[in-house]
Amino acid sequence: MSESTFCFPLDDLADARPRRVALIGSTGSIGTQGVEVIAGAPDRFEVAALAGGANLGLLARQAVASRAGAVGAAAGTVDDLARAIDEAAEAAGERGYRPELFAGPDAAASIAGWEGADVVLNGITGSIGLAPTLAALRAGHLLALANKESLIVGGALVKDCARPGQIIPVDSEHSALAQALRSGGAGEVSKLIVTASGGPFRGRTRDDLAAVTPEQALAHPTWDMGRVVTTNSATMVNKALEVIEAHLLFDIPLDRIEPVVHPQSVIHSMVEFVDGSIMAQASPPDMRLPIALGIGWPHRVPGAAHPVDFTSAASWTFEPLDEDTFGAIRLAKQAAAASDTHMAVYNAANEEAVEAFHERRIGFLDIVDTVDAVVGEYDAGTVAGAELTVESVLAAEAWARNAARNRLGEM
Repeated sequence: MSESTFCFPLDDLADARPRRVALIGSTGSIGTQGVEVIAGAPDRFEVAALAGGANLGLLARQAVASRAGAVGAAAGTVDDLARAIDEAAEAAGERGYRPELFAGPDAAASIAGWEGADVVLNGITGSIGLAPTLAALRAGHLLALANKESLIVGGALVKDCARPGQIIPVDSEHSALAQALRSGGAGEVSKLIVTASGGPFRGRTRDDLAAVTPEQALAHPTWDMGRVVTTNSATMVNKALEVIEAHLLFDIPLDRIEPVVHPQSVIHSMVEFVDGSIMAQASPPDMRLPIALGIGWPHRVPGAAHPVDFTSAASWTFEPLDEDTFGAIRLAKQAAAASDTHMAVYNAANEEAVEAFHERRIGFLDIVDTVDAVVGEYDAGTVAGAELTVESVLAAEAWARNAARNRLGEM
């Protein structure tokens, strides 16, 4: 295993002052839980800046409550954001609060690169998280990464921008791997085992999935996530992305990363070492734990989440993943091996197909079938060129979205 994007800082001393955290996607699932973690540990963290989407009311209330130094909104204008903050400040009796404001498509990247932060928690869903990821890295901030898509579509571009130890994973599976990897040296790692809940359709055949509805796809048995991530969990695209993310973070070859179904979602992932020992990280499903560890790395945050209760009987089970029914992981490994921009195509085609599924224009099985077809048509040399740049990634994405829309329009 070569030097990875992720490695362990040697300094294990507590910070002298609270870490200043910029939250990207503060009004979403990861962001709101991040706000909770920060509020619960005021001696460890404080909100430096916030970036949100269309929910200006919630974003403004978060800003006023935390006294964030900078606030950005992807939707609306600076004037719209200023009015929302003035209204929230008036309601909270906080007249005179005037943060630095950003609005528009570049707002999240501006917040991610804002000099008043120490740590950036990127909790946006989708490839739009690439620009904030790069901005945070270029600004020298520690990046607590929950936006797996930015690493997956950016690949070597993101890794080349990061110094060792600058990216800390927040996905529960990769946080678990990071914790387990503390048990041995790089040369002692045999395999990464990434657990999957199996989603709402575990045990079903491909024929069983033909008539699945959007409502059924969103009924995840374990996690409460947004629409895209929950749908990706149902198709196993989310697990496919996590396998690629593990490969990029820890520099373990794809053939040594093994997904396994664990319906209880208590073991979040495992590392197998060369002597046959396996180290696992276990905790009840609660994203506040990996969020707290991500923004506080390498220090743990007392009381971030509840531990497993061993006073009550419980069974933890494991079973192989049915890759005949759920082919997304095999397809992602093939795409990742094909070129630096194939995963950008995979991800963009999936985002388009998920949207079409929720608009009831296509069936559930059509999601991964569409990704397969678009990836199969992609010619990296013609579309993106030989050099990996932000522009080449964006070109690959644009091509994939157009190809997917054309294909979806024919269905």
